[in-house]
Amino acid sequence: MTQSSRDRTPTGGKSVSPHDVEGAERLLLRGRLNVEGRLVQASNATLYCSVEWDGTQAACVYKPVAGERPLWDFPDGTLADREVAAYAVSEAMGWHLVPPTVHRDGPYGPGMVQLWVEPDPDIDLVGLSRSNDDTIRRMSVFDAVVNNADRKIGHLLPPGDGHVYGCDHGVCFSVEYKLRTVLWQWRGKPLTAEALEALGRVESALRTGPLGDRLAELLTAEEVDATRRRVELMLKHRIHPYPPEDWPAIPWPPL
Repeated sequence: MTQSSRDRTPTGGKSVSPHDVEGAERLLLRGRLNVEGRLVQASNATLYCSVEWDGTQAACVYKPVAGERPLWDFPDGTLADREVAAYAVSEAMGWHLVPPTVHRDGPYGPGMVQLWVEPDPDIDLVGLSRSNDDTIRRMSVFDAVVNNADRKIGHLLPPGDGHVYGCDHGVCFSVEYKLRTVLWQWRGKPLTAEALEALGRVESALRTGPLGDRLAELLTAEEVDATRRRVELMLKHRIHPYPPEDWPAIPWPPL
C-alpha cells in the first residue's frame, strides 16, 4: 500500500498530529471509525477511515484481520499484530518512524488502525530512497531490527517537515533473515553513534523493559528471540547488515 491521497484529511473538529503520540493513540483506540473508502492497490483489505472522539478528528488506515490474504511464509491472521509490533519497536528506538498504530476492534472486526500521514507530493520518493538522508538511514536500521521483508519506495511517507515515516509492516519479524528493501546504500558501513544508542535502547527494553512484554503479546516467543538476536548482532558488529544470500534483496515491484 502507498498512502498517497490528496484532500482526504477529514474537516471539522480538532486534528491530531503524528508527533502527538499519546493523543493520537488515544484517538485511534477510543474514537469512532467511519469507513470512507478502500485503497484498492493494497494486497490486503486496507480501508481509509475517519476517526472521531471528544472533539478530535483525524484520518486513519484500518486493516481488519478478516481481510488479510494468506501468505506462504507468515502465519495466517498475524499481519495486524506485526504492524503494531513494528510501531512498538519504532517508539522504543526513539525515532518515531512508524505513525501511531494500535490494535482494536472495528466495523469489520479486530485489526490494525494507523494514523494517516499524507506525503508531500513535491518530494521525489525515488530520489529520497536513494539519498543519504539521516531519516532514511534511520529507516534502514529500523528495517534491519524488525526484519522487514517489504520496504518499498512507496512505503516512505515524508510529510514535508523533514521527517519521514514508514508504513506497511505486516511482513516483519520472521525468524528467518528476510530483509528485503530498497535502502541498501549503507550495507557494510559502520553504524552511526546515534544508531548504536537507539539499538542499545531497544536491547535494554527487550531485556528488562516493557518492549519485551509488548512483543510477547504480539509475536511468538521464537520471533521475539530472533529480534533480540538481530539487535545483539548489530551491536556486536556495529555495521549495517548485508543482503541475504538466499532471499531477494529488493521487493518487487520496488515502488
